Amino acid sequence: MTKTMTFTNPMLEQRADPWVYRHTDGYYYFSASVPAFDRIEIRRAETLEALREAEPVTAWTKRETGLMSANIWAPEIHFIDGKWYIYFAAAHTSETNDGLFDHRMYVLENDAANPLEGTWVEKGQIRTRWESFALDATTFEHQGTRYLVWAQKDPSIDGNSNLYISEMENPWTLRGEQVMISTPEYDWEIIGFKVNEGAAVLHRNGRLFISYSASATNHHYCMGLLTADEDANLLDPASWVKSPEPVFQTCEENGQYGPGHNSFTVSPDGKTDILIYHARNYKEIEGDPLYDPNRHARAQVIHWNEDGTPSFGVPLPDGQVLTEVK
Repeated sequence: MTKTMTFTNPMLEQRADPWVYRHTDGYYYFSASVPAFDRIEIRRAETLEALREAEPVTAWTKRETGLMSANIWAPEIHFIDGKWYIYFAAAHTSETNDGLFDHRMYVLENDAANPLEGTWVEKGQIRTRWESFALDATTFEHQGTRYLVWAQKDPSIDGNSNLYISEMENPWTLRGEQVMISTPEYDWEIIGFKVNEGAAVLHRNGRLFISYSASATNHHYCMGLLTADEDANLLDPASWVKSPEPVFQTCEENGQYGPGHNSFTVSPDGKTDILIYHARNYKEIEGDPLYDPNRHARAQVIHWNEDGTPSFGVPLPDGQVLTEVK
């Protein structure tokens, strides 16, 4: 008997920066920014559709003051060498600083088989070349080496954040040189802010693809793509080729605005790649778009071009059954 999965958008309302990981136990694990930016929640379900009703578990709560005390952003849950890890960004607050855009990257570890149980232990800050605004750490293993990709402000470069890659000594420590592989340069990357952030890695068809998000978090927010050959030196910036146009962006006709900060997952049989992302269903925003809570988590199937590159298409309208994945 063939098992069929259907899903409709939005997957989860008011969950920006969505991360979905399908584990070998048959569950999808979900993490995302919550509107209060004050904690890290995780949940799991056997289908993407069931994540909507899955009971969230609070893995970690922000500190009252000082380090990790404000603006808890974009947690990602990973399974590495038999343990669970959550990568997230958190800001430092004081009497004179509300922590906005003063983020650093941190890691939690849990050795329980089920990450909704057990204890999450703080492994500390990921130390990079600079003590500057840094966020959106993601990790992947390739040809026996573990890498970290993240967004950070280089104090000597005009702009808000660039993308960097480095080898890792362990899941919370970098090793060797950190290399910039993308900086905001095209018109669509610098609207409102000069931003490259929210990287996610997909390995298919002999290549590595890194999607990322650019520009301000309103309807101008969109996704770009970097591509490298799987046998290339990933620490050589020349190995990464940037698409000159956005690969996923606002679709006014479908009522989807500012899609971005994505992750990748697969269908239950592992054969179909699925794009997970957030977007709003309206364009006009009152106040700072960063604090508008209605970036909802969404999903749609990735198709593949004849040349082996991913085709994300356009963000489809809310409410329609998007696909059946067998």
